[in-house]
Amino acid sequence: MSTHIETKLEQKKKFKFKMPDAYVLLFFIALVCALASYIVPAGEFKRVTHDDITQAIPGSYHHVASTPVSFIQFFTAIAEGMASSSSIIFLILFTGGTIAILEETGAIQGLIHNVIGKFRHQQLLFIIIVAAIFSVLGTTGIVVNSVIGFIPLGIIVAKSLKWDAVVGAAVIYLGTYAGFNATILSPTPLGLSQKIAQLPLFSGIGLRVAIYICFLIATIIYIYFYVRRLRKSEKGSVLGEDWFPSKAMVSEEVTQVAFTLRHKLILAVTGLSIIGYLAGALWLKWSDLEMAGTFIFIAIASGIIGKMDANTISKTFLGGCQKLVYGALIVGMARCISVVLTDGKLLDTIVNALASLLDGLTPLIGALGMYVASILLHFLISSGSGESVVFIPILAPLADLMHITRQVTVEAVMLGEGVVNCVNPTSGVLMGVLATSGIPYFKWLRFMVPLALIWFLIGLVFISIGVFTHWGPF
Repeated sequence: MSTHIETKLEQKKKFKFKMPDAYVLLFFIALVCALASYIVPAGEFKRVTHDDITQAIPGSYHHVASTPVSFIQFFTAIAEGMASSSSIIFLILFTGGTIAILEETGAIQGLIHNVIGKFRHQQLLFIIIVAAIFSVLGTTGIVVNSVIGFIPLGIIVAKSLKWDAVVGAAVIYLGTYAGFNATILSPTPLGLSQKIAQLPLFSGIGLRVAIYICFLIATIIYIYFYVRRLRKSEKGSVLGEDWFPSKAMVSEEVTQVAFTLRHKLILAVTGLSIIGYLAGALWLKWSDLEMAGTFIFIAIASGIIGKMDANTISKTFLGGCQKLVYGALIVGMARCISVVLTDGKLLDTIVNALASLLDGLTPLIGALGMYVASILLHFLISSGSGESVVFIPILAPLADLMHITRQVTVEAVMLGEGVVNCVNPTSGVLMGVLATSGIPYFKWLRFMVPLALIWFLIGLVFISIGVFTHWGPF
């Protein structure tokens, strides 16, 4: 009898649903697109190129002869997607290598430890300073996935300040993602999305700064009000009475890192290099290739200042690149979907169908529809760059037809994926943060969902502003 019950339990375990890996999901999406090329009628828009910007001509859609994607074409589309995304892939890899060098020198850790040491006894000021620093690191893409490594420090500080584990994780994690979700200078997904939409790299920075500030202020205020709730009642924590779950992967002490003159020099060189690149992007039309070169320079210069020998710089840089291989190659994997849709002449058919569904809607309703669609898609494709490569090629020409600027379209996708980043169960970073802090997922949702809704409303407001002001350049 017991053997029969055990067999049934084993069968239940076998049939338990497991969320597919992002690569698996993208592969099957590409496969469905390839099969659709045998069924869905092929079609094209007429296009016009003006000032190197190619746009679809509204109302010019027409059917053409079908070009079904063959077995060989399907698999070569993956390689073609990787090749066409090579500049962004290498930029992502070199970013990882540079961050590894900066971490090896101790410059980033020294800065963060120095700030925490000065302000840990002034709670509101502490929240403002630490969240702001991490938001800058997040919005520039310097610290995104690697934020997990700083969570133990937040937990230790939370213990000393009589906060719960949620606050310790939130100040660092949500500070980072308040910046990343309202990204200003991150090469991916913002730089990638603008490149696909044929927008100047990091254009539209003025309104994005305003969005970033609103995201950061809302996050700081939300965390602070939660801290005040903890002060008033020991039962105010979403964790109940167990403020620091035993599963938290932290030690009782964190070794302090001195913030030396060498660290300051390294960060100064890094900051000046990034400013130099921004100047080049604004006035010399530099692109992702120059940005990749900038990161290589930062890595070498930081390594030399940090007294690392040539071999150590090389090994550390390559080790950092390896950590981001998954995230880098997923750009190419996702791009292959666009290749398949283009080869099968389905991309314009999909755009025309979406345009038909949205026919008669105002640009505002259309932009908000893109925003909501991006939110829903992000639960399936948790990679921001992966979603951008799938979604932007479809939405950019659709935006042209609906008289929505491409800048608004890109931001609708950026904010759509951003507002759910910190509640998305398919996010590896979120799961890593919760594993490190010991916070159960559903208790985290109790804390995070109201803030996610606030972020959502901020996104609604700014997308509306973008539509009404014809936010561009186009």
